[in-house]
Amino acid sequence: MIRALFTASSGMSAQQLNIDVISNNLANVNTTGFKKSNVDFEDLLYQTLRPAGSPVIEGAQIPTGIQVGQGVRPVATQKIFSQGQFKRTENPLDLVIEGDGFFQILMPDGTIAYTRNGAFKRDGEGRLVTSDGFYLEPPIVIDSDVTEVGIANDGTVTVRRSGQEGVETIGQIQLARFGNPAGLESIGRSLLRQTPASGEPFVGTPGLDGLGSLNQGYLEMSNVQVVEEMVNMIVAQRAYEVNSKVIQAAEDMLQIANNLRR
Repeated sequence: MIRALFTASSGMSAQQLNIDVISNNLANVNTTGFKKSNVDFEDLLYQTLRPAGSPVIEGAQIPTGIQVGQGVRPVATQKIFSQGQFKRTENPLDLVIEGDGFFQILMPDGTIAYTRNGAFKRDGEGRLVTSDGFYLEPPIVIDSDVTEVGIANDGTVTVRRSGQEGVETIGQIQLARFGNPAGLESIGRSLLRQTPASGEPFVGTPGLDGLGSLNQGYLEMSNVQVVEEMVNMIVAQRAYEVNSKVIQAAEDMLQIANNLRR
């Protein structure tokens, strides 16, 4: 009876984390470049009361043993990097990656972070930055006399200056991809950080070597599907409820045993 109490409590704790992840997915349904997460569960250690294959009489063995599980635990929260829908903004500095890859962002400590959020702006010096002011890497500087900005599918940045007829190439946006993007660490602000599990980044030209191409004037929306998350929430809620019923049933059985009279 005591075993059932702890087993069901592990199920309630696991479903609580499941609800936490689902709530974060739903909270970021309108976050540009956000990737939803799923929770992976695994069963815990089993207590073997009678091993399978134990001999009972000469020439005979027990075909199936007796094992009792100790519950469940969350083992991973995995990001799903499926493509989100595109939203047209007509802002020349908004970029979407169609396919695999991440923008490289230079952090204040000198490290490189990665993002799918292509909503870039110009700072006071004309450099392309994120909404939090972090620089795009490699740097792209758009001077104040620029009247038109063009970004090709391969990341080539061209500008037309005031009083100038032709266009001028000022830089090249590069993308990075990982062998295991699910191993990247989320650090907030739509940024991801490299880990040993993600592997080393491959940096290259958009549209080549497996990297996605760029599209100007679009943003990638979150890949969260509200209906799917609502269904997952209902399933998690019912699983939480049924585990609470197990605890209640185990407590009732203990109460019956406690009230026995000789």
